[in-house]
Amino acid sequence: MMTSASTLIPGRSSIRTGNKGPSWCQAKTGVVSAHPTPILVKLRPASPILRLSPDIPLYSARRVRMAQTFTTRATLGLTKPTPSVIPHIAFSAKEVDFSEWKGDLLAVAVLEKDMSKDESSKFKNAILRRLDMLLGGLLGDASAEEDFAGKTGQLTVIRLRESGFRRIGLFGLGQSTLSPAPSTYQGLGDAIAAAAKAVQASNVAVVLASSEGFSEDSKLNTASAIASGILLGVYEDERFKTESKRLLLKSVDILGLAVGAGIDSKLKYAGDVCSGVIFGRELVNSPANVLTPVVLADEASKIASMYRDVLTATILDEDQCKEYKMGSYLGVAAASASANPPRFIHIHYKPPNGQVKAKLAIVGKGLTFDSGGYNLKTGPGCSIELMKFDMGGSAAALGAAKSIGQIKPPGVEVHFIVAACENMISGTGMRPGDIVTASNGKTIEVNNTDAEGRLTLADALVYACKQGAEKVVDLATLTGACVVALGPTVAGVFTPSDELEKELRTASEVTGEKFWRLPLEESYWESMKSGVADMVNTGPRQGGAINAALFLKQFVDEKVQWLHIDMAGPVWNEKKKAATGFGVSTLVEWVLKNSSA
Repeated sequence: MMTSASTLIPGRSSIRTGNKGPSWCQAKTGVVSAHPTPILVKLRPASPILRLSPDIPLYSARRVRMAQTFTTRATLGLTKPTPSVIPHIAFSAKEVDFSEWKGDLLAVAVLEKDMSKDESSKFKNAILRRLDMLLGGLLGDASAEEDFAGKTGQLTVIRLRESGFRRIGLFGLGQSTLSPAPSTYQGLGDAIAAAAKAVQASNVAVVLASSEGFSEDSKLNTASAIASGILLGVYEDERFKTESKRLLLKSVDILGLAVGAGIDSKLKYAGDVCSGVIFGRELVNSPANVLTPVVLADEASKIASMYRDVLTATILDEDQCKEYKMGSYLGVAAASASANPPRFIHIHYKPPNGQVKAKLAIVGKGLTFDSGGYNLKTGPGCSIELMKFDMGGSAAALGAAKSIGQIKPPGVEVHFIVAACENMISGTGMRPGDIVTASNGKTIEVNNTDAEGRLTLADALVYACKQGAEKVVDLATLTGACVVALGPTVAGVFTPSDELEKELRTASEVTGEKFWRLPLEESYWESMKSGVADMVNTGPRQGGAINAALFLKQFVDEKVQWLHIDMAGPVWNEKKKAATGFGVSTLVEWVLKNSSA
């Protein structure tokens, strides 16, 4: 039996909330093991009430434990989410011969070319040929009967009677590519997760029929993508359901790609990122009667307390926001300020040691519910019932903060900023025609109260620039126009900086998330000018996403590199009727590429 040496990791941070002074929080310690495999990714519920923010993880090169919990006050409708049921899965990278592996499901990833046969009807691919011989020709017969050709999304699972593994599954990857795409192998992981749930497998092994030509980095990234796909695929948010499904999957062996510290590190990284993605999903999935601006701020404070060796949180209440002259943000919040008051959230990441070479800011739109205000969302397609997801940008920012708190990249400082509030209707609410003044002094004539997100982001961007950030990325479910232009799975990108766009594109190539750059057409700004103020908050219907981005640009310091992401489409999966956690993985990758890691 292996023994491990452990090291306690102390830490504390100050969390400032409202007008209260600093309060010191105690944290659980991390345990660092000397042995790197397997990687156990486990998320444990801890708090008995809300269930949205993860418990403090026990870090280990061998073991990564994470927990997911939320805490809330009494809610409208008396809704109390049950504890998150998040699986723990031990991931191991092994050089075991697949024919000797024993378990419930052997998952074989197959390209179309792997299915070709010779003149004697034997597979040309060496792995499929060996498997077919091992199974007495059953693999060839079954694939022919099922018309399995290795096309993307094809799946055939065969139950076996006399074999070390109870079932074998062929998973189609489509045509061969020179470099493996992350989305392909994340999709493979998701398909394996679905198959494992369907056959109630507790242990799975994954083998690629073809991995020739993969570089060492490609092998590590492929293993990480498969692990991410499985982790996110097996997870289901059942906090608001009276019955939950039992998940049996406990271990996954990745065979034949690589072994050693490099792949162990990659598998841990996948777990850290998935922890943030799941946190972001649960934030977006939570209804507005559960996740209010105050609760969202509480969740941010918990993240900082969990990783207080590197994170601090500052939460500003309405009076403090007035001191910062955030009139644009507070105008949106005014209607429900007494019932569900606004909270301005600032989480600050500082590396545990070493020089800071880059200062970044991530700003997320945080409308916990958007009724449209007096320009009320009505009629078909308005999606008012889904407007809990209008804080998807803040979920991405806070999910990334959680992951960064676990990964602790060196050499980079990051500010995570959210102006959280609701957009409702009341006698104190903002009206069409009102003029609000942002914290940089610019005045805005509100010609549409349903273009509120940009008003909150205006003050958040001014605040971000004042923190000394050299690069600022904001994310928002901002316009339906962007969904019309790019569809439900691609986010729009707007920036005057080619360098920053390249950084984001490079990060997304690793994560598989989809972005597309759209123009910042300066001539359109003429339509955003007001006769009585510096600007209006909406322009004509044409080019709506561009106009929104041009509006945000007015609140960014000219010396700061800035990029805006309109994620109104990919924040939500209509087929699954649930949040995607979009943006978290790309933000984390972007931060790492700006670090000295």
